[in-house]
Amino acid sequence: MFRWLIVVVLALVLMSGLTAWLRRFGFGRLPGDFEFRAFGRDWQLPIASTVVLSMIAALVARLL
Repeated sequence: MFRWLIVVVLALVLMSGLTAWLRRFGFGRLPGDFEFRAFGRDWQLPIASTVVLSMIAALVARLL
């Protein structure tokens, strides 16, 4: 279980670091990605982008 926690944390750090780069390719702006402002802060829920990136990761994992 500790390994999964490390993997999830590393994936979140990697994704947060790559967010600006991925936005150039359209991730974060797909239909199903929500952006709203609440409590004086901008919030993003990239649901569709997460699904697409998960499918790409699964494809890469299957090929390896």
